[in-house]
Amino acid sequence: MKKYLLYRIARPIIKLFMKIVYRIEIINNDIIPQKGRCILAGNHTNNLDALLLISTTKRTIRFMAKKEIHKGILKPLFISAGTISVDRSIKDEDAKKKAIEALKNDELILIFPEGTINRTNDTIMPFKYGTVSFSNKTSSPIIPFVIRGKYKPFKKSIKIEFLKPINITDDLEKENKILMNIIKTKLEEEK
Repeated sequence: MKKYLLYRIARPIIKLFMKIVYRIEIINNDIIPQKGRCILAGNHTNNLDALLLISTTKRTIRFMAKKEIHKGILKPLFISAGTISVDRSIKDEDAKKKAIEALKNDELILIFPEGTINRTNDTIMPFKYGTVSFSNKTSSPIIPFVIRGKYKPFKKSIKIEFLKPINITDDLEKENKILMNIIKTKLEEEK
């Protein structure tokens, strides 16, 4: 049985749905390596962002996702899709361990460093340190991305752009600010 079979089955359907319903525009997704460890990190605008990201690459993306979606009848669905459950109320060591293990196994993971959907008037919210920490501990490049627009059915209204990969040094506070600034600056270019 293939690993993350549900994800592999659903991906083409999700991609078609996003292209037809939201007429998504994807820029620079050729930056995403076809193999090897890597972290995708960007702004979080809507619950549909996960479907948008799934539409950008043929690779399986391991999503860091809040534990609340891993309950009840949906739990097996999300686990079989390869998501990593995160308890945001604590420093979730189990989630950290699973993310690091995935990267050491040359997988692709996705983190929204804001930790939640940005419902503020700010361009982005302060980034949590998980992204730069995982990158530093596993020598994984980070590919920043920006999502612009609103999800409006049957209108070309949403765009995702992947930016030049960055590598992290030991100064996590500095690197976290750099990552945040790259994404913020790119988002503010089109305001």
